[in-house]
Amino acid sequence: MSEQALPQANPALDQRSENDVPLRHWIALLGGMLGAFMAILDIQITNSSLKDIQGALSATLDESSWISTSYLVAEMIAIPLSGWLSTALGPRRYLIGTTVIFTISSLLCSVAWSMSSMIAFRAMQGFSGGALIPMAFSLVVQLLPVHKRAIGMAMFGVTATFAPSIGPTLGGWLTEHLSWHYIFYINLPPALLMLAMLRYGLDDQPMNISILKNADWVGIATMAVGLGCLEVMLEEGNREEWFSSHFIIGLTVIAVLSLVAFVINELRHPKPLVNLRLLSNPHFAMSGLAYLILGMALLGSIFVLPMYLTQIHHYNALEIGKVLMWMGFPQLLLFPLIPKLTRVVKPKFLVAFGFIMFGISCYVNTHMNQDFGGQQMILSMLLRAIGSPFIIVPLSLVAMQTIQKHQTPDASTITNVLRNLGGAFSIALIATMLDNKAREHLAHIKASLPSVSNDAWHQLAQQAGHYLQQGTDPTTAMLKAKASLAQSMQTDAYIMAYNDIFMMMTGFLVFAAILVLSLPDAEPAKG
Repeated sequence: MSEQALPQANPALDQRSENDVPLRHWIALLGGMLGAFMAILDIQITNSSLKDIQGALSATLDESSWISTSYLVAEMIAIPLSGWLSTALGPRRYLIGTTVIFTISSLLCSVAWSMSSMIAFRAMQGFSGGALIPMAFSLVVQLLPVHKRAIGMAMFGVTATFAPSIGPTLGGWLTEHLSWHYIFYINLPPALLMLAMLRYGLDDQPMNISILKNADWVGIATMAVGLGCLEVMLEEGNREEWFSSHFIIGLTVIAVLSLVAFVINELRHPKPLVNLRLLSNPHFAMSGLAYLILGMALLGSIFVLPMYLTQIHHYNALEIGKVLMWMGFPQLLLFPLIPKLTRVVKPKFLVAFGFIMFGISCYVNTHMNQDFGGQQMILSMLLRAIGSPFIIVPLSLVAMQTIQKHQTPDASTITNVLRNLGGAFSIALIATMLDNKAREHLAHIKASLPSVSNDAWHQLAQQAGHYLQQGTDPTTAMLKAKASLAQSMQTDAYIMAYNDIFMMMTGFLVFAAILVLSLPDAEPAKG
């Protein structure tokens, strides 16, 4: 259904010289990348300001969590719809329309008068922003010849890895120095620039109303319900204590039934919403699994690092941003080099190197203690910054190697959904694992106290003596000392749980490196 999502290039395009790509196509491509950057940035940028927004709108902590959840759910639903809607409306009209809606919804978020209105406007923002991500990816393949696609993929890589890295930094700075409203105001200038670039760079295509009339409505309905319920289940599962909650059980049942129905419908429908048959291609399917792990690593690390710095070291949003920027800004130096490397090194070797570097960066964080703060994390941030560009750009080339040009919108939809699902699975797994492992480690620490009782009593005596010197009576001093020891044990238990999480992430990333290396060399698809 989406094979006409973007204007088909001239068959001679791939034989053009390097300098024969029209300038307006580059401008359109930059506009598309700017839109994807904004959409991905807005996933993370509110995380630094949740407490401020919560206070301004008189909301509870659970209610404020829906500021992110509503965006992610709407974005997940929008991604599979992007190819179909761009085919029906024309890519230029569709991109401009979604950009306008994204901008309006951003401004509405800044003037939200209640948490309910904020959640509704964030969902509207996520639905429009979700279309901008796969469309940017498709523009690379549709507007650039083969020998220039690595450059386009590098541009897309900046949006996919740099945007989430600087999201907390930018959000923290704006909230600290201005107000939380500016995390939404900031979308206005780039949106206006993007509109101008798209209007100039893309040809206007006529609307195809018949596609809307003959749409795969069963696929649309089952996809929207299934992915929406799955995303909410993953986002809210840990807070609701998973399957002890009737709410989570209900969401799981609906998600499973809807997604099974969606898959069956897509495989049988003559013009499916998303061509899932592409996953029968082993090369593309294995690349898709690598995308799933990439999403787990990228969004999982952005989720767990601020949690660690907040919980263990009590960093504020701006301090967290200053640490995470070491994961973001160094990437800008590497992305221009990757297209040149793809000409002399097989992309799968570059991807494997990137996964290994990312894995090493996680392994560095498996031996943390109470003295392991932001300064000690810089090495792992730099290793991650080195690895990420080597993954996102060559992996795009590997995944699309056996995909024909008219299949690009469907392939883009599948890889983007898999990356987002990987992030959702990772966040749910990390949140659950953190609680469970912390309890296990705390129980082990308490059980080991008798064997180190002399050290424990010595620490208690020292702490009690400290309180006595401050004028506290002996009974209260001992109670405070015991409370301090209990708090120290709790902190150690959580640090060990974070170490376990980073070890798990290391294992997944090493597996991804092996998976990519095992991919057989394939002949590029024709047509």
